[in-house]
Amino acid sequence: MSVLKVENLSYTYNPDMPNRVKALDGINLEIEEGTFVGVIGHTGCGKSTLISHFNGLTKPQEGRILLDGKDIWTEWENIRQVRFNVGMVFQYPEYQLFEETCYKDIAFGPKNMGLSEEEIDSRVKMAAKFCGITDEMLAGSPFDLSGGQKRRIAIAGIIAMMPKVLVLDEPCAGLDPEGRELILSQVKNYQQTTGSTVILVSHSMEDIANYADKVLVMEQGRVYNYDLTENIFRDAENLSRMGLGIPDITKVFLKLKEMGVDIGTDVYTIPYAVKSLLKYKQAKEAEKNA
Repeated sequence: MSVLKVENLSYTYNPDMPNRVKALDGINLEIEEGTFVGVIGHTGCGKSTLISHFNGLTKPQEGRILLDGKDIWTEWENIRQVRFNVGMVFQYPEYQLFEETCYKDIAFGPKNMGLSEEEIDSRVKMAAKFCGITDEMLAGSPFDLSGGQKRRIAIAGIIAMMPKVLVLDEPCAGLDPEGRELILSQVKNYQQTTGSTVILVSHSMEDIANYADKVLVMEQGRVYNYDLTENIFRDAENLSRMGLGIPDITKVFLKLKEMGVDIGTDVYTIPYAVKSLLKYKQAKEAEKNA
């Protein structure tokens, strides 16, 4: 069952000007409930414009966005309610922090939803737990925290609203590998535990390969491909030709193929690589003993 559906969506910046730019061109897409979707593509391919339509930050010029089967601009009573259901985490979300304590920052969204103090407290603690935020951090100022910790506070503030869809636009930009893994593993845990849908825009193919169930590949404002992660990386050679990065482990297996050792080019994670190598080894041993 789809939680988000995009129908014939097109969008042009400065439509009546000589410098107009068509950012989206006839997008059709269905995002299934409970999936972790990675979104990849060159800078300027329309990724950010697309996701800004999901919760009504941008209104379609052509086409429509459906949330739970209802057009968000005509069938929902209030676009504000759509934004509670589709939570957006922007790049460098730590710049969204402004309260005197982390607790108050995380509570800001639930408070605006008109929830009781008891429910707000419950949601703050739930979101803090998912994001690895301690009681000591909750009581302190967000401005005393590291960049990665601030990022987790900002993400917790969106999770506290318990959106059906959590959209993250490059949430790990500028973080070291340990910080990236910490945040994304916590988001993955949230998705698996709650059954929520997560949409992750990222330039890191490793992040997409390790966490996404499905991948949306965009090119020049259109959908190039949308499929299971393993199927997307079977197309690694074409992705590489398009100038998109591919996981380092996939590059290794492409190089092996060039050298005459064709184990497969759909290898995109280390565990998958180990399984593929063991399978290849067993096949070669069976040939030798035949």
